[in-house]
Amino acid sequence: MSKHLVAPSILAADFTRLAEEVELVNQSEADWLHLDVMDGHFVPNLTFGFFIIEALRKLSSKPLDVHLMIEQPERYIERFRRAGAEVITVHYEACPHLHRSVQQIRAAGAKAGVALNPHTPVALLDDVLEEVDLVCLMSVNPGFGGQKFIYRSLHKIEELRNRLITRNLPVRIEIDGGVGLQNAQQILQAGADVLVAGSSVFKAEDPQAVIRRLKHMGEDVLKLA
Repeated sequence: MSKHLVAPSILAADFTRLAEEVELVNQSEADWLHLDVMDGHFVPNLTFGFFIIEALRKLSSKPLDVHLMIEQPERYIERFRRAGAEVITVHYEACPHLHRSVQQIRAAGAKAGVALNPHTPVALLDDVLEEVDLVCLMSVNPGFGGQKFIYRSLHKIEELRNRLITRNLPVRIEIDGGVGLQNAQQILQAGADVLVAGSSVFKAEDPQAVIRRLKHMGEDVLKLA
């Protein structure tokens, strides 16, 4: 699998300057643009829906990585795909028929992801790992940006990576929540290969420099190996 990816989370951007913030990401070394869709039911916050995603699709030169923190996501998967989502991630906790939801995402033409809340064991994904392109491990409790990273997440990354290696599955491990320059190296060493970074990018004095450092994190270690 290729080098790790960096996906700045637009939730932390200045929405009064949204076009400028997206252009900043366009000009950076970021790989994806991460979009958190929240419904006020599955998580205690509301963000944005189809119209904002359609607007961002027109502005962004990066693939849209859409994370659905919503109840009954199966009702909206095709609509999010039409809006421009290239990766669609649903929550294990919100999908009683997870296989069907994953198949629905793939049938719509998007890459399929499944997210786990911090308290949900990775073993619960054993029956669906062959079906997904990405597993998103939440390293904060979902709903709000700017939270502190839960370091127990490192053990979950290692456990999931070992399960994927044992089964020889090319599934990406995405980490979402509290990711920044202070812990990205540990996260990557544990086995992650997609870093979602919100506040650490958009609240920085030089967001592009932070993205660049996240993208090249660990290269010196690799050269010495």
